[in-house]
Formats: sequence, structure tokens, C-alpha cells
Amino acid sequence: MTGIALGAAAAYRAAQALTQPAQAGVGSGGGFGAALGRALEQAVDIGLSADVASTRALTGEGSVTDVVMAVSRAELTLQTAVAVRDRVVAAYQEIARMPI
Repeated sequence: MTGIALGAAAAYRAAQALTQPAQAGVGSGGGFGAALGRALEQAVDIGLSADVASTRALTGEGSVTDVVMAVSRAELTLQTAVAVRDRVVAAYQEIARMPI
């Protein structure tokens, strides 16, 4: 349960970091595309850190707790990415159904 709470807190901090540059101003090079790109880069980095933690545990350099935390965080990130993707697809389908 603690791993899920920590993963949720990490996801919340990552979301806050994504919105802060956009709040600085529209002309600051932000926008939805840039925020989405940063989110995808962070998701990949989280997945890679889970892979590194797993490899360290297999070689005896890391602890099982670190692996569980990293994998839980990666799982939460993947679930969030899938939910965002589903919402984007649903929005696109709704727009496509609108009469011209």
C-alpha cells in the first residue's frame, strides 16, 4: 500500500512539474504538445529506472524493496498513460462524429 501511495505522490509531483511551465505564459514554448512530450519522456525514464532497479536486484546490488517501488511507479505511470490515451481517442471520435 505504501508503494502505491508513493507512486501516486510521484505522479502528482510530475503532473505539477508539467503544469508549472505552462502557467508561466503561453509564449514560453509550452503548449499541449510540449507537455505531452515531456510526460512521455518522463514515462520512459520511469520505465528505464524500473529496469535498472530490477537488474541491480538480480545482480545482488539492489534490494527487493527498491524493485517493488520502481515497478509500482512504472505500473502507475503506464496506467496513467493508457487512461490519457483513451481520453484522447474518445475526444477524437466525438469530434469526428460532429456534423459539419
